[in-house]
Amino acid sequence: MQCVLSAAHLPSSKRKSHGTFSNDRCLSKGISQKYYCCDSIFWTQERESIAAKLVANLITEAGADRVLACDLHSGQSIGYFDIPVDHVHCQHVILDYLASKRVCSNDLVVVSPDVGGVARARAFAKKLSDAPLAIVDKRRHGHNLAEVMNLIGDVKGKVAVMVDDMIDTAGTIAKGAALLHEEGAREVYACSTHAVFSPPAVERLSSGLFQEVIVTNTIPVMEKNYFPQLTVLSVANLLGETIWRVHDDCSVSSIFQ
Repeated sequence: MQCVLSAAHLPSSKRKSHGTFSNDRCLSKGISQKYYCCDSIFWTQERESIAAKLVANLITEAGADRVLACDLHSGQSIGYFDIPVDHVHCQHVILDYLASKRVCSNDLVVVSPDVGGVARARAFAKKLSDAPLAIVDKRRHGHNLAEVMNLIGDVKGKVAVMVDDMIDTAGTIAKGAALLHEEGAREVYACSTHAVFSPPAVERLSSGLFQEVIVTNTIPVMEKNYFPQLTVLSVANLLGETIWRVHDDCSVSSIFQ
């Protein structure tokens, strides 16, 4: 059975997002029985079903023998699959772009928009000239609702780079950016792999809080969701290199070293 799925979200009972690579279809040519999916979202509460396991089983039963996933929201979700999974980190694409901006390393600070993203932000900061780390401490009162409480770290006079795996309604990252400006940040950049952009994300992101919003095309950004501060980077080269390494039985992890 020939099966290819490009850039599809593994759904949860609270959010379902699907998409395909708009300009990178050539990646799938000649590739059989492989699934390529980007980002699995898990907001689990008591008595809530975990749809990701069902989707993993459906992909396997459909005939896939290997999965290539980009920046899963929870790395542990790889365990839902009974077939090999290659987890690709797209932060290198964003890091290369930021490096081209030639911002002085002494002026940089990497910010995690919540406590749960500290590990991701720390890894990002280490590769971005070993920049210092700051954390936005928030409390969520409901799904897609967030309230910023305080900031851990110093951002005064610095260029703050906020890092997250996805931007959905942009409530968390927008409130975090507002707090960073209040604390004296000179500029604020938002970096994310997956641009879900559920309303009112575009309004929040284009409100003037961000110098630039940097995302990748793991999810195609609709034309109506473009705004002047938005930069969309292609992950075609990264995925293409990963796919060829998988088929040639070469190391995938060495790409990210």
